[in-house]
Amino acid sequence: MNEPLEPGCFYHIYNRGINGETIFKQERNFAFFLSKYAEYLSDVVDTYAYCLLKNHFHLLIRVKEEDILASFFSVNQGKKDVEQGLHSFEFLVNKQFAKFFSSYTQSINKAEGRTGSLIETPFKRIKVEDDAYLTQLIWYIHYNPQKHGFVNDFREYEHSSYHSHVLDKPTRLARNQVVKWFGDKKEYEKFHLGMKSEVEIVPLMLE
Repeated sequence: MNEPLEPGCFYHIYNRGINGETIFKQERNFAFFLSKYAEYLSDVVDTYAYCLLKNHFHLLIRVKEEDILASFFSVNQGKKDVEQGLHSFEFLVNKQFAKFFSSYTQSINKAEGRTGSLIETPFKRIKVEDDAYLTQLIWYIHYNPQKHGFVNDFREYEHSSYHSHVLDKPTRLARNQVVKWFGDKKEYEKFHLGMKSEVEIVPLMLE
């Protein structure tokens, strides 16, 4: 059974295309995925890191606090009181992810002339409760393109949050908090370059 998405908690969200199918059919799909993600999820989660690959993706998120969720669902879904079961925060946040995946899939299906599901359900998640695990997870998310052979150096990959963390361009990511976890930007980059062996992160090897 999947972990519930509890308010105020960090999660590693990851998923792939059905039967390994490509999720991002065209180059423009990467930006479209992120725009849809922001549309459906920016009000219910804070996002710290991501990486989008051809047939799978990784996200590091934190579910917003109960008062923020209560306000969002009250205004947008007319739910004055969040209850247990089908009206709990955990269910409602999970449903927002489902709406996001459904909307993205419908758009890709229309553009590509395909039908049916595109992304596996239910989407996978692991609760993150350890600070050391958190920093290693950020590295692992960014390292994925190199791990899978898309690039020789993960820093060359365009569709991850690595450069959004080290540059000063506007971003929806919780960049300042991420950098603080490492000390500063210099230490952030140093940590990324210092992680050489996947043996150090065996618990994170999910694919």
